[in-house]
Amino acid sequence: MSSIAEKLSSCAALTEAALEELLPKGDVKHSVVYDAMRYATLGGGKRIRPFLTLAFCELFGGDTTAALPYACAVEMVHSYSLIHDDLPCMDDDDMRRGRPTCHKVYGEAFALLAGDALLTYAFAACADNPFTTPAQNIRAISTLAAAAGHDGMIGGQICDLQNENAPGDVSFDMLLDTHRMKTGAIISAACTLGCIAADGDLFGADDENGSKRQSLTEADYAAARRYAYNIGLAFQVIDDILGAIGDEAKLGKPVGRDESRGKTTILSFMSIDEAREFAQNLTNDAISAVSSYPRSEMLIELAKWLLTRDK
Repeated sequence: MSSIAEKLSSCAALTEAALEELLPKGDVKHSVVYDAMRYATLGGGKRIRPFLTLAFCELFGGDTTAALPYACAVEMVHSYSLIHDDLPCMDDDDMRRGRPTCHKVYGEAFALLAGDALLTYAFAACADNPFTTPAQNIRAISTLAAAAGHDGMIGGQICDLQNENAPGDVSFDMLLDTHRMKTGAIISAACTLGCIAADGDLFGADDENGSKRQSLTEADYAAARRYAYNIGLAFQVIDDILGAIGDEAKLGKPVGRDESRGKTTILSFMSIDEAREFAQNLTNDAISAVSSYPRSEMLIELAKWLLTRDK
């Protein structure tokens, strides 16, 4: 197992344990929503977004304990988006990660409400982070809300639905803008929340050992956003390739659905080889954004790994 695979596995286990603790559970009249929230969030996934939150916190010398509640919040928002994406009124998918989607298990109404509950609970996880300051938590909530909202994931999903209804009218730039909002916004938020957790200016004090915390500049935040944009788009390019020619057993969902539905993807504009080259160029730009930082090895390895993933 490569070092990045080991690091991802370790982060996934850490995030899973934290989510297990954070997510609601109990025997109450409405506990079905607890069950649906936990079903959609626990027990699977690469946990790339939490990894990014923790990795950017480490990049700038922060304590990942402070970043972990933010990482869980990002994963809750991601899980909410998957629940809603899979609904019949959206992408109408029956399988996710090799098992039935949330609405196939709990019904559409309870799945919808579970997604809503995860979104709002994510903000509570940020607000209640005991390892950070109110200034950090407010900025984290604002960042996450913007990523999930009308100019982020929601806007991207709207564009995706509009594009599906008029595939011939979708330009390459329109497709990239859709991916920037639908996929890239939450990845950017994941990276930014890691920066916020490490930012000495937002702590307002030295750490408990008397050491000076690193203060981040706007250039540092810009580097995180640049990295996020490029790996987010590269991730989507590889997703489109796998969606066309991937291994269904590894993906845990059918391949060829985009083409059968006439959906516009990267492969509507270029060949598979050209798409791989495009993803490589994006990856190179992502690496360039962080390579000057001393603790960037894992972020560089992640960018390279995402390029070669098969699921």
